[in-house]
Amino acid sequence: MATSVEIPLRDTDEVIELDLAQLPDGEEVLNILKQENTTLNIWITLALEYYKQGKITDFVQILESARTSANLEYSNHEKDQMTCLDTLAAYYVEQARSEKNKDRRTELFMQATQLYTMADKIIMYDQNHLLGRACFCLLEGDKMDQADAQFNFVLNQSPDNIPSLLGKACISFNKKDYKGALAYYKKALRSNPNCPADVRLGMAHCFYKLNKLEKARQAFQRTLDLNPTNVGALVGIALLDLNNKDVDSIRNGIRLLSTGYQIDQSNPMVLNHLANHFFFKKDYDKVQHLALHAFHNTENEAIQAESCYQLARSFHIQGDFDQAFQYYYQATQFASQNFVLPYYGLGQMYIYKGDEQDRERAAECFEKVLKAYPNNYETMKILGSLYAQSDHPDKQELAKKHLKKVTEQYPDDVEAWIELAQLLERQPSSTGSSTTSDGVQGALAAYGTATSLVRDRVQADVPPEILNNIAALHFRLGNLNEAKKYYEVALKRCDDESSHDALYYRSIMVTMQYNLGRLCEEMYHFEDAVDFYKNILREHPNYIDCYLRLGCMARDRGQIYEASEWFKEALQINQEHPDAWSLIGNLHLAKHEWGPGQKKFERILKHESTQNDAYSMLALGNVWLQTLHNPTRDKEKEKRHQDRALAMYKQVLRNDPKNIYAANGIGAVLAHKGYVREARDIFAQVREATADVPDVWLNLAHVYVEQRQYISAVQMYENCARKFKSRRDPELLLYLARAYFKCGKLQDCKKTLLRARHIAPHDTAVLYNTSVVLQQLATSALQDEKSDLKTVLGAVEELELAQGYFTYLSKHGDRMKFDLNQAGKEASKCRDLLSQAQYHVSRARRQDEEERKMKEEQEREKAVLREKQLEEERNRIRAQEEKMRALMEQRAQIRDKNKALIQQAEQQQIEEDAPKKKSGSKRKSKVLDEFVNDGSSSDAIKKKKVDNPQGKKKRKLKTKKERGEGRLSNDDSDSDADTSKISKKSSSKKQEVLSAKQKLKIKSRAYISESDSSMSSDGGGQHQQDNEATTSHKPIGLESSSDDEEQQEQHQQEDASEEEGEEMQQSGSDINQASSDDEETQQQESQDENESNQESGEAESNAESEDEQSAGEEGGEEEVAASDDDEEMEQGEEEGAEEGGQEAVSSSDGEASDSE
Repeated sequence: MATSVEIPLRDTDEVIELDLAQLPDGEEVLNILKQENTTLNIWITLALEYYKQGKITDFVQILESARTSANLEYSNHEKDQMTCLDTLAAYYVEQARSEKNKDRRTELFMQATQLYTMADKIIMYDQNHLLGRACFCLLEGDKMDQADAQFNFVLNQSPDNIPSLLGKACISFNKKDYKGALAYYKKALRSNPNCPADVRLGMAHCFYKLNKLEKARQAFQRTLDLNPTNVGALVGIALLDLNNKDVDSIRNGIRLLSTGYQIDQSNPMVLNHLANHFFFKKDYDKVQHLALHAFHNTENEAIQAESCYQLARSFHIQGDFDQAFQYYYQATQFASQNFVLPYYGLGQMYIYKGDEQDRERAAECFEKVLKAYPNNYETMKILGSLYAQSDHPDKQELAKKHLKKVTEQYPDDVEAWIELAQLLERQPSSTGSSTTSDGVQGALAAYGTATSLVRDRVQADVPPEILNNIAALHFRLGNLNEAKKYYEVALKRCDDESSHDALYYRSIMVTMQYNLGRLCEEMYHFEDAVDFYKNILREHPNYIDCYLRLGCMARDRGQIYEASEWFKEALQINQEHPDAWSLIGNLHLAKHEWGPGQKKFERILKHESTQNDAYSMLALGNVWLQTLHNPTRDKEKEKRHQDRALAMYKQVLRNDPKNIYAANGIGAVLAHKGYVREARDIFAQVREATADVPDVWLNLAHVYVEQRQYISAVQMYENCARKFKSRRDPELLLYLARAYFKCGKLQDCKKTLLRARHIAPHDTAVLYNTSVVLQQLATSALQDEKSDLKTVLGAVEELELAQGYFTYLSKHGDRMKFDLNQAGKEASKCRDLLSQAQYHVSRARRQDEEERKMKEEQEREKAVLREKQLEEERNRIRAQEEKMRALMEQRAQIRDKNKALIQQAEQQQIEEDAPKKKSGSKRKSKVLDEFVNDGSSSDAIKKKKVDNPQGKKKRKLKTKKERGEGRLSNDDSDSDADTSKISKKSSSKKQEVLSAKQKLKIKSRAYISESDSSMSSDGGGQHQQDNEATTSHKPIGLESSSDDEEQQEQHQQEDASEEEGEEMQQSGSDINQASSDDEETQQQESQDENESNQESGEAESNAESEDEQSAGEEGGEEEVAASDDDEEMEQGEEEGAEEGGQEAVSSSDGEASDSE
């Protein structure tokens, strides 16, 4: 390590050697450096050496001069230039860190910022420069993200850079990422195990925050091993010992704190914890000394908050509430969100002050405590008590909520139950005797629980005060008998307890007797009430409330003189009693005797004890304000009255800044003076303070009218009427009508005035205003050339009515409300308008006649057009009916043709089945073939009769037909196979017994269904060809058989007939069901389809059926011809076949008709 520095001399090879151990004065070295034009690196070396030797002033001077005087004419001078700026900036940052003067600290931060900014312009991304700037941002506190970005940049270049790792750990800790901070500390320790002990101290704090207390203790202990004078580690171990709460640990913790105090007497953590220790030892002087010393030795706000809290509670416990309030408040300014103890103490100080505003602030403090500790019993109880004293419904609900939680957590807390009952009994009850469940009924329940706890848990008698409160609640509920019972029990309890404290219980007995008198008033037992009051007066003749109640009872009876006498009796006892004088003054004001009433209230104010009586001053202000409403031309007198009223209201506000009635009066006076905007602001503030005073709403509406904001005024009047249920107040209706009149809504104004007239028919002001509006509306209607005759006639009628009203008011009106002469002038104006009314009526009549003619012409044109449209519609319907009629005739013709063809086919079938019976096996064989061919040949005929024009069931029946055709085709193609098949079936079906006639019926229905399907799929022509093929094929096979074989075939044919009849029975049953479904579907679809299209489709279908029937007749004639050549069968078989054929044809005919 170099021990000297050589300074080259200018223009020579000689140097000046300075010994670093014996540096000369800084000024001398500075002169040499400037004179010899020394390079910047030598300036920096000498400055750092002066800093190491503690010569800070020389250090600063050399670096400041180096910025402008150093020689930069050498390579790599930029890095030295940046180092010079960063070194000087780091010095300013270090100075600002320990500076307690905020202005000086801000100045140092600004100098450091300028130097770092200049260094950025030289070399921005040097690691040392970035680290210095990051530490500066970290120290400023509000630039943590910038510091984090710069530390990250350095770590990307050098992952094991220890200053960056420690900086990242600090940032993570401040962001409450304790795991991340611990990881950075561990990485720094692995990179350099010989790190300073403070690294392990940081790790200990991380372990403590992560609730790993044992590891935290080990880290603190390791820090002490490396540096026994590390105060932070001593404090950490001391806190761990103190939190163990055993005697030895507490003693060891105090010992460690004392050791830390001996090492560093200015360490704020040590000082605060020692102050906490001495607080519990009740050595409050030491507490204040240590806490104050800690406060002045730190800039950390959390530590300052702890110091202020220690100071505050030491003053609190000594009764110095002003000092305690100051330090509690200061602690809340420094405290974090989790440190809520100062808020608890501050809330107590606000409660001690007792003002309403202070109670609200106290509630805010305790709300913050409750937010941090939601179920804290003491906090909820205090908040419930605070909110219970508020008149705001929302706060009362909060009080109820908190007190209910307290009673749920601690149901044995009698105080909480009584507090809850007192809160609930103050809630307003609804109209009548009913109340809400949380109102008086809830108060009774709470009092019931409290009385049960007193009797059962405390084993004591219920205090008479609670019994009196219960009786008062029953009185409010209308349970007068129950209230009377509790009052009597309370009186008995007072009598029993009077032996312990006779004076107290006798005094509250008088109150209970007075309450009984009020109860008798409500029960209409006025004589009993008078007796109670007079009995009280006999024993306590100075009980003034009894005189006042007797006077009020006389006043309510209308006996004003007697009431005045009772009030004067009270004044004889106390000549300056303000309530008595106020009641007498109100008697005068009720009779509009402003002067005598004014004197009574002035007398109250003259007395010293009541010279600031707010009620009297407000009454006087109202008297002066009332005189402003009377019309007068004396402006000076009006101004004097305004000033007197304003002075009274101001005096009330000076004594009670929260008196809303005085503020409202000031606003009214300002409005009279013309200061409308100021008046509006006052009324708005009063309404924000309380929305339960209707006068404020009305005054705001009046101001809106004066400002010509008529819509807002109307809304305000209506809101007032709605909120205070004063829709039947004639005065309010007059105000609303005036607003409508001002904004030009005369119809609404008229409606409102008529409502007021209905409510107050004798009010001349309402009548006058109604007349004005009628006159205005009538004038507008007459002057409007577009007015119709009805409107004009109505206007004339209203004008006549207005004239009559004005004439009456000009003679019998109230001079205090309007000018009678003006009413006469308005009547004359109405007469003038009525004299011109005839012209307007004639004009309206002509106009009405013209409009009537025009409307008649329009109606005629509409009638002609309507008739034309109706005629066109009738023609269209007629054409449609003709078309339908033609279709129906065509359908009838087709139906007749079909019937004729069906009858012809039936006749042919009868002739075919009627040949005589002939002997011989050959003819029997022929009959069997003809029996099969009958069914086949009749398919063409039957198909025409059941053809379905809708085509929906055809597909289903077609499938059955296809199966049937396959079976018949197999029978026709192979005679031997058919014979074998018939034999098997007959042997298995012999148990089923059906007559030959029934079998033939079933078979003919089966053929009808098959012919239906065949017609729908193949057509009549194709079916006719199949029948011809069958007829020509089978007789050939039969003629080749011998006589012996004929007998065997006859038996086989009978068996086959039985089997086939059984099969056809089953098939016929299915087809009957299908036919029925087909008919229902056809009927439903016939209703849905258009009638004309249906008729056209049926005509086409019948035409096709006619063609197919003709083809079927040709096939039938060929079959009949073939049958005549055969031999006849036996007589029984011939008759059975004949009956079966007839029934088959008949059934086919019926189904064809249904289908049509």
